[in-house]
Order: sequence, then C-alpha cells, then structure tokens
Amino acid sequence: QVQLVESGGGLVQAGGSLRVSCAASGRTFNTYAMGWFRQAPGKEREFVAAITPSGGGTYYADSVKGRFTISRDNAKNMVYLQINSLKPEDTAAYYCAAHRSFGLVIAENEYTYWGQGTQVTVSS
Repeated sequence: QVQLVESGGGLVQAGGSLRVSCAASGRTFNTYAMGWFRQAPGKEREFVAAITPSGGGTYYADSVKGRFTISRDNAKNMVYLQINSLKPEDTAAYYCAAHRSFGLVIAENEYTYWGQGTQVTVSS
C-alpha cells in the first residue's frame, strides 16, 4: 500500500516557474515507477511525465517536453515536477501516481496508486 500526497500548487503568472512535489509513504518507494498527470476543468486527465524506479529514465508528453522536468529522491520518498515557462493552458489539477514496475509506466490505467492532486493556476 502506497499513499501519495501532492503539494506545491498555487497561482502563478504566465512565464513563471513552479515545483510541485509528491510525498510517498512506505519503505519500498524505489520499486515504484512514478508519474504525473493533470486534469484541466472540463477535460479528461492526461499524462504529463513519468520516471523509472531508479530515476534513470524519464518520459514526457510532447506538450510539456522542454518545459517540465520530473525527478525523484528515493532517500526522501519524494517525486517532483519542475514546471518552467508556465502557460495559461497549464492550469490544471496535477496528480502523482505510482505503480510497482521495473521500467516506465505511461498509461493512466496501469497506475495503482494516486494522490489527491494539487491545483496549479496560471494567470495571463
């Protein structure tokens, strides 16, 4: 069982930066692939980024490539999403997710555990 708690969301001006964090419970965090998803009002939840259990591999949605960076600190049971050059269309609730895996997990329906989300709002 893994519990995930996101934090770090807020209201930011376009062009600014923000780092959202996800704290995970449990002693086997380094066996879980992690991902970030987001859901904008009136839209379906979409994949943003994923990272392997070791942190050595990452994958991004085309829409965020070059602006978002996913990272993790297995000693602290934390995963992060650094968001730069924020755009109004980045406004969404951001969710972290976990699934026990050896590699990357991309598909939403493969993730086992989900956090409650943190809201990021970008003003123009």
